Amino acid sequence: MDDNKINLEIEKIANLMVHDDVSSDEQDVTKLEKYRDQIKIDLNVDDEEAMKLVYETLVYRKLKSSDSSDMLEKGTDFGAGFS
Repeated sequence: MDDNKINLEIEKIANLMVHDDVSSDEQDVTKLEKYRDQIKIDLNVDDEEAMKLVYETLVYRKLKSSDSSDMLEKGTDFGAGFS
């Protein structure tokens, strides 16, 4: 799948989450199903792949809202495993 298309989808879903006032810490799968279903339609992927992108979107939102410009320093806060 095209990285640019995935990035655009993540940005779209992130904006939907902000509009719906969904926390970037949300872990309730039932609240995230709406976004999973939208990704499945938009990108024609299965449930598992769509949920991975939902969680990537949550991480993206956390990184985007981070006050630190040093992602290597903040990476472990998000489980990114940067070293």
